[in-house]
Amino acid sequence: MSHSLFSTAFRATLPVMFGYVPLGMAFGVLFQVLGYAWYFAPLMGIIIFAGAAQFMAVGLLAAHAGLMEVAISTFLLNSRHMFFGLSLLNRYTAKGLKKFYLIFGLTDETYSLITSTEEPEGVDPISYYLLITALNQSYWVIGCTLGAGLGAWLVFDTTGMDFTLTALFVVLMIEQWRKVQEPWPFALAFGAAVVAVLFLKQHMLVLSIALSMVVLAYQAYQVGHQHE
Repeated sequence: MSHSLFSTAFRATLPVMFGYVPLGMAFGVLFQVLGYAWYFAPLMGIIIFAGAAQFMAVGLLAAHAGLMEVAISTFLLNSRHMFFGLSLLNRYTAKGLKKFYLIFGLTDETYSLITSTEEPEGVDPISYYLLITALNQSYWVIGCTLGAGLGAWLVFDTTGMDFTLTALFVVLMIEQWRKVQEPWPFALAFGAAVVAVLFLKQHMLVLSIALSMVVLAYQAYQVGHQHE
């Protein structure tokens, strides 16, 4: 691995690191409250690696939810990744375990970095994507481990720590704007979110993404029809 590749990927993932580590710590602390052994928190970060789903799991486990309820809730929450994946089909050309890991490790933040940053000149894009994904997951696992360790030894107020994820999304949105410089996607996302909140607040994320995809698909159809 070249120094240029690692340094470029590390600099690109710094905003994610500053978000994932404290957010992972918050998860680790909250997970400890449930009474599980400390190592289950980092293990979830390695095997599941889905921040929002892991936080949701804390609430579901605390409420003694059934397996079916957990499965359906997780599917609905993470269904947005299907839309992310479709837009990366031309980028994720790797095969075998590399492709499997890229798919497994695709998060909101990783997607944002892959679509808004460029790999060093002369470097295989797949190597860059793999390193971005691996670094992001390592930040999350480190955060989960630190939080679980602290939660096992200390008791403190974690109020407000979950806002880290919101702040991270704002930073990534600004990076997307700096690259795209086009108001239409952001206006579309805002409009879809408003409609989703008004009509299906409990699953607003899934509905807002679906609405955005329908509008974008219609626009693509219109453009294709005009060129026929």
